[in-house]
Amino acid sequence: MKHAGEQALDALEALLVALRALPGMVEKKRGVFYRRSKAFLHFHEDPAGLFADLRAAAGDDFDRYDVSTKGQREALISTVERRLRA
Repeated sequence: MKHAGEQALDALEALLVALRALPGMVEKKRGVFYRRSKAFLHFHEDPAGLFADLRAAAGDDFDRYDVSTKGQREALISTVERRLRA
Protein backbone atom coordinates (compact mmCIF):
# COMPACT_ATOMS: atom_id res chain seq x y z
CA MET A 1 0.00 0.00 0.00
CA LYS A 2 1.57 3.28 -1.09
CA HIS A 3 1.42 6.66 0.57
CA ALA A 4 -1.36 8.84 -0.78
CA GLY A 5 -0.41 10.89 -3.82
CA GLU A 6 -1.65 14.34 -4.73
CA GLN A 7 -4.80 13.09 -6.49
CA ALA A 8 -5.79 10.96 -3.46
CA LEU A 9 -5.08 13.88 -1.12
CA ASP A 10 -7.22 16.12 -3.33
CA ALA A 11 -10.10 13.69 -2.74
CA LEU A 12 -9.46 14.00 1.02
CA GLU A 13 -9.12 17.80 1.08
CA ALA A 14 -12.22 18.41 3.23
CA LEU A 15 -10.88 15.91 5.77
CA LEU A 16 -7.45 17.54 5.69
CA VAL A 17 -9.02 20.96 6.33
CA ALA A 18 -10.87 19.57 9.37
CA LEU A 19 -7.70 17.94 10.70
CA ARG A 20 -5.66 21.12 10.26
CA ALA A 21 -8.15 22.92 12.50
CA LEU A 22 -7.59 20.56 15.43
CA PRO A 23 -5.31 21.88 18.20
CA GLY A 24 -2.02 20.04 18.47
CA MET A 25 -1.92 18.88 14.86
CA VAL A 26 1.06 20.02 12.77
CA GLU A 27 1.05 19.20 9.07
CA LYS A 28 4.73 18.80 8.13
CA LYS A 29 3.93 17.77 4.56
CA ARG A 30 0.52 17.70 2.89
CA GLY A 31 -1.40 14.84 4.50
CA VAL A 32 1.32 14.00 7.04
CA PHE A 33 0.50 15.18 10.55
CA TYR A 34 2.65 15.27 13.67
CA ARG A 35 1.76 15.65 17.30
CA ARG A 36 4.59 17.09 19.29
CA SER A 37 7.68 15.58 17.64
CA LYS A 38 6.14 12.24 16.58
CA ALA A 39 4.39 11.22 13.39
CA PHE A 40 0.71 10.99 14.27
CA LEU A 41 -1.39 10.54 11.12
CA HIS A 42 -0.80 9.93 7.41
CA PHE A 43 -2.68 8.51 4.45
CA HIS A 44 -2.38 5.65 1.99
CA GLU A 45 -4.08 4.76 -1.26
CA ASP A 46 -4.82 1.30 -2.53
CA PRO A 47 -7.14 -0.22 -5.15
CA ALA A 48 -9.39 -1.07 -2.17
CA GLY A 49 -9.73 2.62 -1.22
CA LEU A 50 -8.19 5.37 0.87
CA PHE A 51 -6.81 4.70 4.33
CA ALA A 52 -5.45 6.65 7.29
CA ASP A 53 -2.78 5.40 9.65
CA LEU A 54 -3.25 6.94 13.10
CA ARG A 55 -0.75 6.43 15.90
CA ALA A 56 -2.09 3.89 18.37
CA ALA A 57 -3.18 5.12 21.78
CA ALA A 58 -0.18 3.35 23.33
CA GLY A 59 3.17 2.52 21.78
CA ASP A 60 4.68 3.22 18.41
CA ASP A 61 2.23 1.27 16.24
CA PHE A 62 -0.37 2.73 13.92
CA ASP A 63 -4.01 1.75 13.57
CA ARG A 64 -5.41 1.73 10.03
CA TYR A 65 -8.78 3.31 9.22
CA ASP A 66 -10.69 3.17 5.96
CA VAL A 67 -11.53 6.75 4.93
CA SER A 68 -13.12 6.04 1.57
CA THR A 69 -16.55 7.40 2.53
CA LYS A 70 -17.80 10.57 4.20
CA GLY A 71 -19.04 8.62 7.22
CA GLN A 72 -15.66 6.93 7.66
CA ARG A 73 -13.93 10.32 7.47
CA GLU A 74 -16.23 11.75 10.13
CA ALA A 75 -15.52 8.73 12.35
CA LEU A 76 -11.77 9.30 11.89
CA ILE A 77 -12.09 12.93 13.00
CA SER A 78 -13.87 11.79 16.17
CA THR A 79 -11.16 9.23 16.86
CA VAL A 80 -8.41 11.79 16.28
CA GLU A 81 -10.11 14.22 18.67
CA ARG A 82 -10.24 11.53 21.37
CA ARG A 83 -6.56 10.66 20.85
CA LEU A 84 -5.58 14.32 21.07
CA ARG A 85 -7.40 14.65 24.40
CA ALA A 86 -5.74 11.52 25.81
